[in-house]
Amino acid sequence: MYKPYQRKIVSVLVQNRANVLSRLANMFGRRGFNIESITASPTMDPELTRITIVFSATEQSMQQIITQTEKLECVEAIYLLDRENSIYREMLMIRIGYETPDLPALKEIVDIYRGKVIDLSADSMIVELTGAPEKIDGFMDVVSRFHVIEICRTGVAGIEVNARDAKKTV
Repeated sequence: MYKPYQRKIVSVLVQNRANVLSRLANMFGRRGFNIESITASPTMDPELTRITIVFSATEQSMQQIITQTEKLECVEAIYLLDRENSIYREMLMIRIGYETPDLPALKEIVDIYRGKVIDLSADSMIVELTGAPEKIDGFMDVVSRFHVIEICRTGVAGIEVNARDAKKTV
């Protein structure tokens, strides 16, 4: 029976030590999971780091990787972030080449998506945009008719809306 892959986002609180990010990423890779995005950031506790991982998995394989992640001694907690109880954000910086007549249309698109022009030259601009991954994808689709020179995306960061309702797995 076919079991569809679903995009999963987990937030892992780990001890703030050397090589923890590498160990976590390697464990996912050794088990055949492709990490779509991974971000690490400090927390209010200087002893802990939050690592947010986006990957695709079946429900069964997702449970398996979470169980294996929980067994690592550096892991303090794992949260499965879902759409109903979490907010996701990502940042995009994009350099777009343009012809002078296209500049007003391009600026209007940036304004509609609430982006910010952070650098402007005679033939290109760099735009900064923050939002849900779907918003970033939508913006990328719209500006694809222009000459996209370079992009840089941060990857997803996520947080539970109500921490008491979060699905803590450890």
